[in-house]
Formats: sequence, structure tokens, C-alpha cells
Amino acid sequence: HENEIIGVLQLINAINPDDGSARVFSSADQRLAESLASQAAVALTNRLLVNQLEQLFESFIKLINLAIDEKSPYTGGHCQRVPALTMMLAEAVEITSDGPLAGFAMSDKDRYELKIAGLLHDCGKVTTPVHVVDKATKLQTIFDRIRLVDTRFEVVRRDAEVAMLRAVLAGAERETAELRWRELCAAIDSDRAFLRHVNIGVEAMSDSDQERVRRIAKAYRWLTPEGVAADFLSADEVENLTIRTGTLTHAERETINHHIVATNRMLESLPWPKHLRHVPEYAGGHHERVDGAGYPRGLKRGEMSIQARIMGIADIFEALTARDRPYKQGMKLSQALRVLERFSRDGHIDPDLFDVFVKRQVYLQYARQYLDPSQIDLLNC
Repeated sequence: HENEIIGVLQLINAINPDDGSARVFSSADQRLAESLASQAAVALTNRLLVNQLEQLFESFIKLINLAIDEKSPYTGGHCQRVPALTMMLAEAVEITSDGPLAGFAMSDKDRYELKIAGLLHDCGKVTTPVHVVDKATKLQTIFDRIRLVDTRFEVVRRDAEVAMLRAVLAGAERETAELRWRELCAAIDSDRAFLRHVNIGVEAMSDSDQERVRRIAKAYRWLTPEGVAADFLSADEVENLTIRTGTLTHAERETINHHIVATNRMLESLPWPKHLRHVPEYAGGHHERVDGAGYPRGLKRGEMSIQARIMGIADIFEALTARDRPYKQGMKLSQALRVLERFSRDGHIDPDLFDVFVKRQVYLQYARQYLDPSQIDLLNC
């Protein structure tokens, strides 16, 4: 219809029905061939158009993931690895011939639908502020504010030294004044090292350590650049430094968790064709838990598709073993499997799918393709 040649229909040797000999094509033959070519052209054009739309759609998905990757190098790899692991586990479940998952099967269209869902499962992260995604330490925003705390310690040390020298000049006993100053310096060094340690956020924080942070906040006074006496640590700094686990405050975790709400809104707003109608449910359910304690909808196992439960395991395992996170090192296989096993017992992930994950050695298949060799500390389980 655009006057472009998109194919050739070739008819060779018209046959005389009486004696089977070759003959020339008649005008009626030509009209019939032209009619057939016209219908073929319409069908072929439609197929090419569908192929182009599918390619455009997948390219658009890759564009979204590229935007996430460019925004933060700590999430781009995740958007590629989770779909790969999802498909590995889905294939393993499909070939399972016994147990409660023996009846699971997928057509080529089902596989394509799951693949698309995997690629889009974190598309809502385009809305997540990069300083939250990349927060490697408790005091990090655009930069790590522990440097400001270091500067305050030096200001307190300098002011104490000046006060000590003034006291000596005023007639105080030098030895006693210097002893007090050295004791203060020792306390400063100890508290500074402590705050730098807890700022990393690798270990779970004890109640006593949290209380020490609060004590340090009040233990020293310093003059701000405006000349105003202030507590050593601000309320926001105390809140961040007393985070019990990890580097995110409750508000920042809510911000991170909002990405799945954004994902659902984005995907549910699209007019999905019939063969992709389950994409929002698969992609939007990977943070749900089989015991109903997940988010955003609090779905239980019976309310979730197998595909969504598969993606949930893939998302967790990838996060545990990923080496490109700013706040942790990637776990070894044995560590990650122990965590998944605990999640399986505690109602976090589907225990039947975890059994397949282990028995079919999906973890090892994934590890050989995506993990550093140093992380592969077992060859079977």
C-alpha cells in the first residue's frame, strides 16, 4: 500500500490439465495471482508491522532500564539479572514432574509475557531519588556528612586547646590543665572512631550503641559558623546514626518501597494486549510475601500467581548476591541460600518454589553466568 516491494510471489510453469504439458499463463491466471499477491501483501505487511511494534516495545523497555542504569549504576544490572533468573526458575518449575508444581506449564506466549514482566518489574525506580538509592552510609546525602562531624570534632578539640592555654596564662596549673585537655582529646578520638564505625551501617546496631550516639550528641557543644552554640549532632544526624540495620531511615525505606507502587501505577495505566494482560500482576507482585506481610497489597500465597512468586525469589536472590550495591558486598552462594531457606520457613517466599530452586540447582546455573567466581563456594546443595 506504500508502493514498496516487500516480497515476491513466483509462479512457474502453468500446466495444461489435459496432457500435463507446460503452457503460458492465461489472463485469468494472472488476475488470480495478482489477487493472491494482494492478499499476501496485506498479511505480510501486518506481520511486519506487528514485529516492528514488538521490537519498538522491547526497545522502549530497554530505554527505561537504561535510564535507571544511567541514574544509578547500582540498579541497572538488577533490571537485567532478575528477568534472567526469573526465566531460569520458571523453566525449572515447568520441567518438574512431581509435587504441587507438577502441573505448571507455559506456552511461548506465556514465556514472552513473563520475560516482559521481568524486564519491567522495577520500572517505578525512575521515580526514586538517586541519593536514596545510592545511600552507602547512614549520613550520606549528596555527600557523606561524616566529614562535617569530623570537622566539628576538630573545632571542639581546637576550642578546648585554646581554653586550656588561656587557663594556663590566667594562672592555672599547667600540668593539670594539659591532663584534662589530653583526656578530652582521647574521648574525642574514641567518639569520632565510634561514629565513623556506626556510620557504615553493616552490622545491626545494639541499644547501647544507639544510646551512645545520643550521649555524644549532647556531650559536646560547638559554635556554628553563625556563632550560635549548638548540640554536637542535629536531630536528623542522630536519627540517621541510630538506624538499627542498614543505612536507610524509616522515611527513606518508605521512599524506596514506593517504587513498587509507582511500578503498579505505570503498568496498570497501559492498554495491554490480551497476550500480555498479566504483566502488571507479575511485575507488581514481586515484593508480596506468601504469608501476606509483603507490600503493596499484602497478598497471600493463594492470591498470587506462580509467576509472581517466582519473580519474588529471583528478586531477593539477585539482591543478596549482587556485587554492585553501594552498601554491601555480594553474598556467597552458601550464605544466600541460607537466607532463602530461612525466608522459606518464615513465610516470606514460596517453599515449594524454593525446593525447585535448590533441587534443580537454579542458583548454580545463575551463579556461573552472573556471579564472581569467588562467590561460588559450593557446587551442589
